[in-house]
Amino acid sequence: MMNRNTCLALLACLVATGGCKVNQQASSSKDPVIATVGNTPIYSSEFKYVYDKNAVADSLPAQESLQQYLDLYVNFRLKVLEAESLGLDTLDSFNQELGGYKQQLAEPYLQDSSITTSLVKQAYDRLKEEIHASHILISLPEDADPKDTLAAYQKITDIRQKAMQGTDFTTLAKENSQDPSAASNGGDLGYFTALQMVYPFEDAAYQTPAGQISQPVRTKFGYHLIKVIDRRPSQGKIKTAHIMVRTNPEAPVEDATAAKQKIDEIYSRLQKGEDWNQLTMQFSEDAGSKTKGGVLPPFTTGSMIPAFEEAAFALKNAGEYSRPVLTPYGWHIIKLVEKTGLEPFEDLETSLRQKVTRDSRSELNRTLLLKRLKTENAFVEQPKVYALAEKSATNALPAGQWTYATDSKDLQKTLFTILKQKYTLGDFFAYVQKNQQAKPNLTAAYYMKMLYTDFVNQSIMEYEKKHLEQKYPQYKYLVKEYRDGMLLFQRMEDKVWSRSLTDTTGYKNYYENNRTAYQWGKRVTATVYNAASAEVLAEVKTLLKKKSYPVKEVTFQDIYFDSGVGKLNSDHQAKLDNLAKAMAQDKNLLLEVSGYADIRENESVSAERAQAVTDYLVENGVDITRIVVKDFGRFKPISKTDRQKNRRVAVGITSTSKTAIEKVVNARKPLNLEITEGVFQKGDNAYVDNIDWKPGSYTLNQNGRVIYIEVASVEQPRAKTLEEARGQVISDYQTYLEKQWIEELRKKYAVVINEKEVKKLME
Repeated sequence: MMNRNTCLALLACLVATGGCKVNQQASSSKDPVIATVGNTPIYSSEFKYVYDKNAVADSLPAQESLQQYLDLYVNFRLKVLEAESLGLDTLDSFNQELGGYKQQLAEPYLQDSSITTSLVKQAYDRLKEEIHASHILISLPEDADPKDTLAAYQKITDIRQKAMQGTDFTTLAKENSQDPSAASNGGDLGYFTALQMVYPFEDAAYQTPAGQISQPVRTKFGYHLIKVIDRRPSQGKIKTAHIMVRTNPEAPVEDATAAKQKIDEIYSRLQKGEDWNQLTMQFSEDAGSKTKGGVLPPFTTGSMIPAFEEAAFALKNAGEYSRPVLTPYGWHIIKLVEKTGLEPFEDLETSLRQKVTRDSRSELNRTLLLKRLKTENAFVEQPKVYALAEKSATNALPAGQWTYATDSKDLQKTLFTILKQKYTLGDFFAYVQKNQQAKPNLTAAYYMKMLYTDFVNQSIMEYEKKHLEQKYPQYKYLVKEYRDGMLLFQRMEDKVWSRSLTDTTGYKNYYENNRTAYQWGKRVTATVYNAASAEVLAEVKTLLKKKSYPVKEVTFQDIYFDSGVGKLNSDHQAKLDNLAKAMAQDKNLLLEVSGYADIRENESVSAERAQAVTDYLVENGVDITRIVVKDFGRFKPISKTDRQKNRRVAVGITSTSKTAIEKVVNARKPLNLEITEGVFQKGDNAYVDNIDWKPGSYTLNQNGRVIYIEVASVEQPRAKTLEEARGQVISDYQTYLEKQWIEELRKKYAVVINEKEVKKLME
């Protein structure tokens, strides 16, 4: 039986993979029918395809396995036939959705796979190296008229000649480049690697030696000259965290000074050993990362602001952090989290293939594909007919107001053919009138030629799409699979899945009629402590006696008060806000709030301080039952020179969760301790299986480790309640509903099996 998740997974798999390699044989008059469902034949090739693709290897003999799968496939066809009988395949919403999927499934067939593979390998090889380059840009629209293209080319050529004769490239960039940033950076692009620039630019840069200047390069932005300054091995990928204080080059002097002072103070506190995460949470002005310890997504060369990138890659060891770094967005202290080299080709191939098919390299692929399709589909032009189109190009065309005489006999003339299909001058003129735009910088003749090229290319691609099913049987199978899968999904949703969830009376009755199927075996409630040694276990037992346990990941630094003051200030509240958040996220945490006073203060102020902290936490959602308040009064001074250290509130944080013990013990060595808590049946846990199932504690020695087990209680076998068995009951009820439905369908539609042809398949 197919449940909802299985069906969803099947559809997702088809989209993600574009299907699997299939038998190239298509159904034909010689393709035998192995079964008929209603009036719908199931051809041998169709069944063999789905069986080879989907049948799971098992211990059954091949003949029995095939027979079982045939039964399942007949059931599948019955459900699809029922959906068709209800007209679900004629709904606009269905065909619109199917059209989108067909477009996705067609994509692999509308690319030249050999070119894509070559470009993927080239991109990976280039990722091994980083280029530092400067450029000069003479802007030019992609669809520029030839006269404008020639003028831009002549201008960039003249600039190159000056550079080759010794004129400083940076000076030339500042004087001539139409890249807006050139005036300030002299055209310097910093370091970049593959897939970060448009492909023609990247290609020229990687083919130019260090210290050399490229020939003029045409991209969608215009003409470029590229001077390669340096080439170096890839720095790999880096993951960082940062603390940020915002400012910008236009900020008033007093604001810029305040930002610098703030970042310097944060840096000073880091150097004194204060916690990175606490400082990030309290002071960083990057809202997106401050709650995550300042951690940013990994990046490679050319992906970040140069100043940030340079400082980040200069860090050598995980945990090391930089001095404050200024970027156009503000000041940053950057911490290295992780640095890795270029991943193996096998790990990157899929993502590289996706990028290659989406970036400007795809234009090269499309150009070569169109060239191949013209040959395969016998594309033939009629130049004399195109001459009529060119003759009709008036100045109204670049104005976007061109029209044509719809009664002209010339419109029936064939402009070009794709195999036997004719495309007339009238077809082209209708396309021109629909797609023309105002292009005042173009001549009429050149614009007509552009539109003709677009029309030819679009026609070739549309022709290929329409004939994919005849050309590629595997594509036809995939489209059919997808269509049938969508119909199946809709009927299963209506008849089984939704009904099983909403028909509470139905699944309750099913549970009552099948209670014996939902039973708990004998169970124990236990905690298993898997310790690396007897010494570790002894430490664990000591901690267990405390009932609440020390916490490693949540910390709180003492807050200090001015002499005689018991009220909280804004800094105190900011720290307590973070603590309240941690308490909300982890309901196992407990607090011990301790107030202190200096020997020179009134003793009552210590209680006032502790109560102020407690009241603030309670106001911010912390349950008072999770707080223990202690007043230590005028406690023995911590410092005789720094009296503020004596005027404080300390907060001890513990947890009732045994997970806290695990974290404390594993802080020294990650594998010191593993704790497993739960309710166990036989077979759930090998250690629990090896002890007497009676309340108490047990110690085992296995594989050099010490296993300590505390059994809290033992429960005898009993029936599961409906709530305990609900997930399993609903799943079984779905199976029951589906079985009933199939029985109804087999009565409604005749199923005829051609045993002779089935036997041939088995043989």
